[in-house]
Amino acid sequence: MARKDSIGLAGAVGLTVFSAALAFNQVIIKLSNAGIGPVFGAGLRSVFALAVLAVWCLAMRRWPGGLGATLWSGLALGGLFSLEFLFLFSALDLTTVSRASIAFYCMPVWLAIIAHFTLPGERLSARRMLGLVLAVAGVAWALADPQSRGAGDLRGDLLAVCASLSWVGIALVLRLTCVSTISPEAQLTWQLGVSALVLTAVGWAIGPLWREPDPLAFAALGYGVLVASLGFLFWLRLMTIYPASDVASFSFLSPVLAVGFGWLVFDEPISVSFLGAMVLVAVGIVLINRRRPGKGAQDRRRGAPV
Repeated sequence: MARKDSIGLAGAVGLTVFSAALAFNQVIIKLSNAGIGPVFGAGLRSVFALAVLAVWCLAMRRWPGGLGATLWSGLALGGLFSLEFLFLFSALDLTTVSRASIAFYCMPVWLAIIAHFTLPGERLSARRMLGLVLAVAGVAWALADPQSRGAGDLRGDLLAVCASLSWVGIALVLRLTCVSTISPEAQLTWQLGVSALVLTAVGWAIGPLWREPDPLAFAALGYGVLVASLGFLFWLRLMTIYPASDVASFSFLSPVLAVGFGWLVFDEPISVSFLGAMVLVAVGIVLINRRRPGKGAQDRRRGAPV
């Protein structure tokens, strides 16, 4: 499909649905953790998602190429992907969906800070700086909320931040190394292939492999497999069609929806104070991701999933 300079109705609907799927994935991870050890479960998800990706590539005749030419950057990409989900699955084993999601989906905040010092053309404008301040204030406010804090765990909150920083690393590798030149299928092959080996090995070593496995836990694992394979592939494919900054602007939906799902499924406490913090985070992310006219062309040259 040809590149487009803006997101139309079909793209907006697709991104909204995908944001909801990602948000619900936080609930799914928590349900899966009830029956399967967190790290081992993350590894199983990558194993099965890699198999789904292989079937997809065969069916669509899009076998991933360029893997040999991107060995070191591919290993770095897969290693960071492994860390991201090791941290995220462990975080959701300790804290609530609401708190983990607020911390995890602030990835654009940390990326904006790092990019300001490391990437040309990514200096923080006054508008983006305001967004950064609002988002950071919102995260601090949400995590300090007494009602939410009583249901959460600081260790899980910190692990969610570590997962978010690993996600930043993935974005930088995709932007700065030769792995940006290969297809979305090949990029996802590196991420799933490395994490399938690393996470299953670590999960086997540290245990437990199983907790109280039941049909719900395995159904949750199945949902996670689809998100990690076809869902991520869909997102990477969108990055090749629409400006990266436009795609990223939808990222504010995921923490908002995840908080709602956490309340709906697990009856997690959501006070007025927490809702106010969530609004600050969402507004901050939108301001950070907004770009001046013509910025989309720069994003395309870098292939950046911001």
